[in-house]
Amino acid sequence: MISPGLILFPSFLCYVAFAVETCPSPEELPFATVIPFKKSYQLGEEIVYFCKPGYESRGGLRQLTCPLTGVWPVNTLKCTPKVCPFAGILENGAVRYTSFEYPNSISFSCNPGYYLNGTHTATCTEEGKWSEEIPVCALVTCPPPPVPSFARLSVYKPTSGNHSLYKDVAFFECIPHYVMLGNSAITCTEYGNWTESPECKEVKCPFPSRPNHGYVNYPSKLTLYYKDRATFGCHNTYVLEGPEEVECTRHGNWSAQPSCKASCQLPVKRATVLYDGERVKLQEKFRNGMMHGDVVSFFCKNKEKKCSYIEPAQCIDGTVSIPKCFKEHNYLAFWKSDASDLKSC
Repeated sequence: MISPGLILFPSFLCYVAFAVETCPSPEELPFATVIPFKKSYQLGEEIVYFCKPGYESRGGLRQLTCPLTGVWPVNTLKCTPKVCPFAGILENGAVRYTSFEYPNSISFSCNPGYYLNGTHTATCTEEGKWSEEIPVCALVTCPPPPVPSFARLSVYKPTSGNHSLYKDVAFFECIPHYVMLGNSAITCTEYGNWTESPECKEVKCPFPSRPNHGYVNYPSKLTLYYKDRATFGCHNTYVLEGPEEVECTRHGNWSAQPSCKASCQLPVKRATVLYDGERVKLQEKFRNGMMHGDVVSFFCKNKEKKCSYIEPAQCIDGTVSIPKCFKEHNYLAFWKSDASDLKSC
């Protein structure tokens, strides 16, 4: 028979072994710290979980006691980031962000024509507040435009006191005798400055040459400048080829060089010709010769078909070629018909 004392003795040993158990290091929770933190804890010893700065506790237990079992109870405590308030809408700009939670940052930018008056970024702090005041987007302004030498403003209307706003435009013109190099218009940019201004350059022209058999008139002064004008003409029996009036151009030369072209003396004494669509007597209409550029059409015979056709002749600077098919009608041979009297082929 087994003694009752022997039965109780193993149970006592188990109790003693259980009683000396310790708790291990507690579970590490994200963004939390344990105080005190040790490798082992005595039964009944307490620990406290604290969320790190910028985080706050949600659910679970903050304070735990090492139990007789030596096993820490399951802790559902969560440390979640603090959330900063909604940053709002940046008028005339944009707010860029991924999250308003600690420790994220947001950035600010403005639309073209506006600039940031304030910070470019702000960070959500440990206290759940933004590190910087939210900026504003202010209008970009440009100072009065710089006027180039020998130029003046032709159109300029500031829209903000003496200043201009983004995309405002100013126009320049050069004073007389000066030529503009570059764009006459400048624009207020999104950076608060103007686009590149033009340059005004003085331009002179040489005195125009007198054409042969003609004359030229121009201003009576020592130097001729940009946009000065000259007029040309020709003596009798000569025709001006080119414009009567020319102008000193921005390139320092004249817009044209007219010349005088000679008239043509006709070797034909009698003929009926077409001129400007009408039949005229050559000896009457052009008794003093054809002027340069004039065109007449002579009548020629087609003997086989007994009809007529026309061939043109033009006076070119004193020279005119009579069509070979034309035969001058002899008034003594009155029985012969003139080509101009025949029907058209």
